[in-house]
Parts: sequence; structure tokens; C-alpha cells
Amino acid sequence: MSIKLIIGGSSVNISSPYAPQEGLDEEKKKKFWEILDEVVRGVPSLEMIFVGGDVNGHIGSLPMGYDDVHGGFRFGDRNIEEAALLDFARDFGLVVVNSSFSKKEKHLVTFHSRLAKTQTDFLLLRKGDRAMCKDCKVILSKNLVT
Repeated sequence: MSIKLIIGGSSVNISSPYAPQEGLDEEKKKKFWEILDEVVRGVPSLEMIFVGGDVNGHIGSLPMGYDDVHGGFRFGDRNIEEAALLDFARDFGLVVVNSSFSKKEKHLVTFHSRLAKTQTDFLLLRKGDRAMCKDCKVILSKNLVT
């Protein structure tokens, strides 16, 4: 899902992708990345873009060669799907902003069961817009109140 908002005279593009789950058909995963690629390419470079959603994977707790897009604070081990996210971020000059903040585990984990805890939701911004994000954490609640 994508939406373009005009805020204070500036265009802000928000995209909320949901990736196929790990273990599903590789063709579906490839199609997901192709569509997300088209969406991001369609946003002019002078407009802001926020890509935030569930990419069903793990970027790992350490940058390990992705220092330009990974802030160094995450949860768990990297898997193949998340190397794809980090490559995608690098290709488009984006940064995974929620990897830039040291957080307690409960503010990192976006899915947990009896068998596993994972972080699968990420927020990406253009590197030039990185300073706009002052904080980013998971809020464990189905009902948010302001």
C-alpha cells in the first residue's frame, strides 16, 4: 500500500509493504521485491519517502558490511531475506532507521511465540531524511491511545 501526502507544501510518500513469509515460493518473493522496487523508483528524488512494514526477516544485530544502511542496533541473526532488505536500502540510498536506536528487547520484537522472538518490521528513509526520525520503537498493544 502506498499513499502520497502533501504536508506543509512538501510531498511525503508512505509505503507499507508486507513481504511473503519465509519458506514460501521464491517467485512470490522475487515479485514482491520487483513491485517494491517500482514503488520506490516512482518517487522523485526531491520528495520524501517512508517505507515501513513487515518484510518477514531479520537484519541481525550487527551491520557486518552494511554500516551505510544499518545503524548497529537490532535483534537476532540476519537471514537471507534481510540481506535482501539491506541490499535494497543500499541500492536506493535508504537507511533502516529503526536500527539506529538502542532499545530494550520488548521495543524491538515485533512477533513472538512460544518458540521464537523476531523483529520483522522496519522503517526506511532516504539517508538525507534520516535526521527526521528522532526515535523508533515497537509498542506492544493492539489498541493505541494518544
